[in-house]
Amino acid sequence: MAKLSKKRRAAEEKVEAEKLYPLNDAMSLIKEVNTAKFNASVDVHIRLGIDPRKADQALRGTVTLPHGTGKTKVVLVFCTPDKVDEAVAAGADYAGLDDLVAKIQGGWTDFDVAIAQPNVMAKVGRIGRVLGPRGLMPNPKTGTVTPNIAAAIEDVKGGKIAFRVDKTGIIHSSIGRVEFSAEQLHDNANELLSTIQRMKPASAKGIYFKSITAASSMSPGVKIDPRNYR
Repeated sequence: MAKLSKKRRAAEEKVEAEKLYPLNDAMSLIKEVNTAKFNASVDVHIRLGIDPRKADQALRGTVTLPHGTGKTKVVLVFCTPDKVDEAVAAGADYAGLDDLVAKIQGGWTDFDVAIAQPNVMAKVGRIGRVLGPRGLMPNPKTGTVTPNIAAAIEDVKGGKIAFRVDKTGIIHSSIGRVEFSAEQLHDNANELLSTIQRMKPASAKGIYFKSITAASSMSPGVKIDPRNYR
């Protein structure tokens, strides 16, 4: 087992391992115990009492974080040639169709979000094996398959993120960076958790929020009291 640095050991000592912290206290503590020398991501990991193997419990959705993610998303748009200029004007970093499909078939995926017009999805489907496992496949449920390209780009650039439950029943999501204030991190985390709360499947029985843990890229995990979201 790797030996902890003096700084990391001091950070670990500030976090009570079994304590469930109120959300605002947790966000303050994460900033305090962060050991990164860079502007690290702050992430939450939410274990839900659902069975993702059931279609109606395979939770996925979007949320617009009040203070954004702290990262400028690189947006690619699959569209017909007559829409390329509109997409670029709205803020797309890449726009096109056949050329982008070919480039991605070659293994290129240097973008964060892909948006597509509905009428080009047949061609986009050819690269589903590349995009799907990376969480980059456009999907109507997340608003990334739409005729209104400009609005979709604006949403993404304005802090809209997609989330989905993994096969173990956990949602992993970034809620900002350590340079954010504790209040900004609280607002973003609360918006995400409240959205997931509202999406509870009717067929899910028992405790919905089983555990919530938050951490920066270089900090110990802080357990959040889930009772406010039950």
